[in-house]
Amino acid sequence: MHRLFITALRAGIAAAFLAGLFGQILVIPNTAANEVDTFPPYEPFEAPYVTVAIVGVACVQVALVATWMLLSMVERDAIFTPRAFRWVDVIIGASIVATLLATGVMAHLALATIPSPGDGMEVIGALFTATACAGAGTYFALLVVIMRSLLRKATDLQTEMAEVV
Repeated sequence: MHRLFITALRAGIAAAFLAGLFGQILVIPNTAANEVDTFPPYEPFEAPYVTVAIVGVACVQVALVATWMLLSMVERDAIFTPRAFRWVDVIIGASIVATLLATGVMAHLALATIPSPGDGMEVIGALFTATACAGAGTYFALLVVIMRSLLRKATDLQTEMAEVV
């Protein structure tokens, strides 16, 4: 892989990680506080939803770190080693945890009685978003599992080729 491409990917990963950190520290808590100020009945839900959102962003950050490590292995031409599977498993685990968080939020929004200003579209929108996140997380985890099996086959083939040569 070309060095410039690796550098660009690393810059993107670093930017995404820092954007997530900014969201965890400032955006998520401040947005929740503003919603509670606007509609005080949301107050009992503020801390749990902020916690879930921050942990969800942390899952994405864990996957970004694992992707950075895999990119480093590509740069050293060492991607077809057993060590790569650990980082792929970290990505799978982080996506499963994030998906379970989104599924929990989805279930809570669907089953709990949450007060809503006006016509209740805020809760319906949040339910739709949580459902979309749970679905996307499921598909992403399945995709990475498939990619892991392809990495396994490629690693086995490279090992066989090294034995022949």
